[in-house]
Amino acid sequence: MQWFKNFNNVKYLLIAVAAVIAAASLYVSHSLTSDLKKEELNKMQVWAEAMRSLNSADENTDLNLVLAVLSGNDIIPVVVLDSKGAINNHRNIEIAEGEDSLTVLLQMVAEMRAGDHIIRIDMDGEDYFEVCYDDSLLLQRLSYYPYVQLLVVLLFFLICLVAIVSSKRAEQNKVWVGLSKETAHQLGTPISSLMAWSEVLRDKYPDEELLREMGKDVSRLQTVAERFSKIGSKPEPTSEELLDLLDRVVDYFRRRTSNKVQFVCNFPKRPLLVRMNAPLIEWVFENLCKNAIDAMDGVGTITFTVTQDDNCAYIEVADTGKGIAKSYFKTVFEPGYTTKKRGWGLGLSLAKRIMEQYHRGRIFVKSSEQGKGTTFRVELRK
Repeated sequence: MQWFKNFNNVKYLLIAVAAVIAAASLYVSHSLTSDLKKEELNKMQVWAEAMRSLNSADENTDLNLVLAVLSGNDIIPVVVLDSKGAINNHRNIEIAEGEDSLTVLLQMVAEMRAGDHIIRIDMDGEDYFEVCYDDSLLLQRLSYYPYVQLLVVLLFFLICLVAIVSSKRAEQNKVWVGLSKETAHQLGTPISSLMAWSEVLRDKYPDEELLREMGKDVSRLQTVAERFSKIGSKPEPTSEELLDLLDRVVDYFRRRTSNKVQFVCNFPKRPLLVRMNAPLIEWVFENLCKNAIDAMDGVGTITFTVTQDDNCAYIEVADTGKGIAKSYFKTVFEPGYTTKKRGWGLGLSLAKRIMEQYHRGRIFVKSSEQGKGTTFRVELRK
């Protein structure tokens, strides 16, 4: 059973089963088609011989069997030509109303000759006639049947693959959600304790600047725990001032990074209200800032540019870092993708989930040039 739990093993097994079914179907269909072609060829040879007997019959010839053979062909299209190439007779060919029957028959004869579906019957002397025939409707349908089978097998394989991928993705989501909520739960007790100790220390040393900074960091831990607790549950968006949120993000990183990292903010006039869950959206921009700082190796400029229209707010976060190759524009949002020696590569993946699933917005790499920097674009509905 352990072997079946491996997704790659199941995927390869499905491919193998689909290949075996397709190969078996093709083999059976080909065998049936070949046998039916041989049977129709034998029937046409007998039919052509009956035509020869009819044309060479005299008053003493019993034509009952000949006529029975000729009238017995009601599925195979046939055109009979004389030695001069003129059409003598035809059978089982439908000609649409308004079409020139001679033109249609001559065209069919040309196609029959091209397929080598012709039987020559020599008569007395130099006289002869030719029987041109085509595959019956049943044989024509059977020739298309393998392709229909292949399409069905391919569809079956795709449905199974999508079902397995969806199941695996749902299982992974449950694991991440459970891990996030458990992390928030485990952080709750020590954070509460730290907040209590901070209050005790502030009462004892009310003028100590370091205690105020420590209190901010404890509040920060509480915010992080709250974010983790919201993963997996649908947050309720409220109307919030976007520019105030961005100010908080920029202010937080200004105080915790070196002076070699410069922040530039190009903001429109306030207010700019957006429906959002503020702690989660703040997390998105913090991830973008962290990645930008890492990409610049702690030296460079991060520029926030905010624009808007009647429906959306557009936020661009540009850095002067290493840049991203164009082939990785989508890959950077996949779980596990990271260029750092440490880290799980979940930041941008979570940011994309927060934007698309919780806020019906967008986040993507707008542009990037290796050695010059990257610009991420975030789109939020008002």
